[in-house]
Amino acid sequence: MQDEKIIDLFWERDEAAIREAQKKYHHYLKTVAYHILWNEEDAEETVNDAYFKAWRAIPPYRPIVLSAYLCKLTRQGAIDLYRAQTAKKRGGGEYTLTLDELKDCISEGNVTEENFSVRQLGETMEKWLQSLSKKDRVIFLGRYFYADSEEQIATYAGGTAASVKSRLFRLRKKLQMYLKKEGYMS
Repeated sequence: MQDEKIIDLFWERDEAAIREAQKKYHHYLKTVAYHILWNEEDAEETVNDAYFKAWRAIPPYRPIVLSAYLCKLTRQGAIDLYRAQTAKKRGGGEYTLTLDELKDCISEGNVTEENFSVRQLGETMEKWLQSLSKKDRVIFLGRYFYADSEEQIATYAGGTAASVKSRLFRLRKKLQMYLKKEGYMS
C-alpha cells in the first residue's frame, strides 16, 4: 500500500493504518531500534510505541514521508529507552560506540546558549552532509543515524569493515574541522 493511503487511514482513525504500516516498515523500524538497544524485546516494544505515537499525532500532523516519520519516532524512542537503561547501568552496543566516536565533534559547552541553537546546528550538519560524496554520506548516516556496525556498512556501501572504519575516522575529523569553522567548537 502506498504511504499516502496509509496516512489517509491514520487521518480517518482507521486501525488498518497501523497494520499496513507494520506490513511495510516493521522490519526496517525494528532494525533501527535494535541497533541502538541490542535487545529484541526492547526493539519490538520501541517500534510498537512508535506506531502508537504516530496514531496519536496523525491528525493533526500529516507527515510528508511516512517512513522517515516512523523512523524518527522509533529512533527517538530507542534513544530514550537506551538513556533510561544506561542511567542505571553502563552498557555496550553500537549506540554507545557511535557516541564515543563522535565525542570529539560535540561541543563541551564552549558556546553560550544564546548563540547555540539546535535548529542552526541541524542546518549546519545538513550543509556538511550535502558537501559529502554519496558514499561518505551513506557511511556516515549508516553509522551515526542508524547505528549500523562497520561490518554492516561495508556490506551495503562496499569495501571492508577496515576501510569503513578508516573512512569514518576521516569523516569525523572533517566534521570536527567544519564545526570549528562554523563556531560550534573552539
